[in-house]
Amino acid sequence: MATSLFDMSVPTFLQTVKAVGGFLDRAITHCQQTGTDPDDFVNTRLFPDMAPFFFQIECVDNYSVWGLEAMRSGAFAPPDLVGMVPFADLQARIAQTEVALNAFTPDEVNGWAGKELNLILEHISPRPTALTSETFFLSFLLPNFHFHTVTAYDILRTRGVPIGKRDYEGQLRTRASLRN
Repeated sequence: MATSLFDMSVPTFLQTVKAVGGFLDRAITHCQQTGTDPDDFVNTRLFPDMAPFFFQIECVDNYSVWGLEAMRSGAFAPPDLVGMVPFADLQARIAQTEVALNAFTPDEVNGWAGKELNLILEHISPRPTALTSETFFLSFLLPNFHFHTVTAYDILRTRGVPIGKRDYEGQLRTRASLRN
């Protein structure tokens, strides 16, 4: 059985987005147990020239939901960055990301397979980059999505939140879960 564009993308994003929601919840529990404020995480950076925690969470949404929207529309146009918000708003954003990802259907996403995209990706070039939906997903969306996810995870780890690799991996998609 071949792997479809839907199978490659939406469940992959959902697995990790649900994991992000889980480690955000673990951060809240940690703060309750230690008497710290979760809003103290919001502007935390791993290194001075790296983007803060809130940016990492915004990018989890941008490189999943808005990446899929780019495959649909042919334009990568995530919403403007919101900026620093309370930790609870970041949790709400991840919950909204999960809802938005669940709204994509297999027929819809698979209909974009092989679609040619000429996207302006400012990080790469001011001229359009010639891609297909699959190459856009595999070579741009997925690496960026995981980079920002792991950076958010690492920020929480450096601040003492007791999370580990299994928290990052989330619920694995086993053969049994694929049949359900």
